[in-house]
Amino acid sequence: MQQNGSSGPNGSNGSNGSSEGSGGGRERQERPERQQAPSFSPLPAATTRVRRFIQERRALPLPRVMVVFSAAEDTEKPGDAMSGSSGSTTAAEDEFRKPASSTPSFALSKTLRSAFNTPEQEFPEVISLNVGGTYFTTRLSTLRRHEDTMLAAMFSGRHYIPRDAEGRYFIDRDGTYFGDILNFLREGELPHRERVRAVHREAQYYALGPLLDSLEETQPLTGERVRQAFLDLMPYYRDNLERIVEIAKLRAMQKKARFAKLKICVYKEEMPITPYERPLFNSLRFERSDSEAKLFEHHCEVDVSFGPWEAVADVYDLLHCIVSDLSERGITAEQQCIGVCDKHLINHYYCKRPIYEFKITWW
Repeated sequence: MQQNGSSGPNGSNGSNGSSEGSGGGRERQERPERQQAPSFSPLPAATTRVRRFIQERRALPLPRVMVVFSAAEDTEKPGDAMSGSSGSTTAAEDEFRKPASSTPSFALSKTLRSAFNTPEQEFPEVISLNVGGTYFTTRLSTLRRHEDTMLAAMFSGRHYIPRDAEGRYFIDRDGTYFGDILNFLREGELPHRERVRAVHREAQYYALGPLLDSLEETQPLTGERVRQAFLDLMPYYRDNLERIVEIAKLRAMQKKARFAKLKICVYKEEMPITPYERPLFNSLRFERSDSEAKLFEHHCEVDVSFGPWEAVADVYDLLHCIVSDLSERGITAEQQCIGVCDKHLINHYYCKRPIYEFKITWW
């Protein structure tokens, strides 16, 4: 022990110092061997290694730390980005993550709510409206009087309503009959008879159910409902009207004429009969077998044929409907009876269906 201690700085310690000064590569290669074999080096050699280790750690670049902000519920998942390879975190990591994930996630969610949940629009008590260029002024409570309507939804604050240059709320609709809408909302007043149909269309657009119910109980809409119940017995009625218009237009263009004439058969009876049978039967229906019924099947030589039907309304009622519906489309029509179909069917039976001539005037 005295020999080792007396070696002094020229001994083994001196050689170690020279090897460290000459180069660090050889020292790095010899280090694993020294770690594998236990050695009892003196205290100054161990101190030198500690100093060298500290110097090497200082020379290394400092690691960069990236902090990931996530929602509070995501930090508890085992597969989180901040967790270790085994899926478990230490107490120090938990303490580090809590301040970084709680406050920013709350602020982020609050920002998203303020961005997507826009506040409801507030309206003044008196509303100025611009309906298709016509100006109106009313109270906000008047527009919201009936729920489940378009006006109540528009001015509920949940929807955006554009404004014109003067600041009036704009509704892109014809304002001719909007005054009748406001009068009903204010006092329950109904329009005059000549405006009922037009106001009814506006009430359908604004989904104003109470006004629709009231208008349908007045003329002329009540009579229209009764008339439509009769026309529903003939599902081909609308198709026949289109055929009348198309044929009359084609003939007028071919002849370069102002009007066109058509032959239309309108009959109510289910089966053809003769004048001799009418006083003998109170009913217009006859009990015949299928083979006998086929003998009476035929098509009259006319352009359009209406019938048969079972209702109290007669032929003249249907003729009135045809002329009225054509007039609604701006077409002037005149009709007159020109005879009956004299088609011979079997024995003494003839068709005898009335034929009418329609004159369609185009200008």
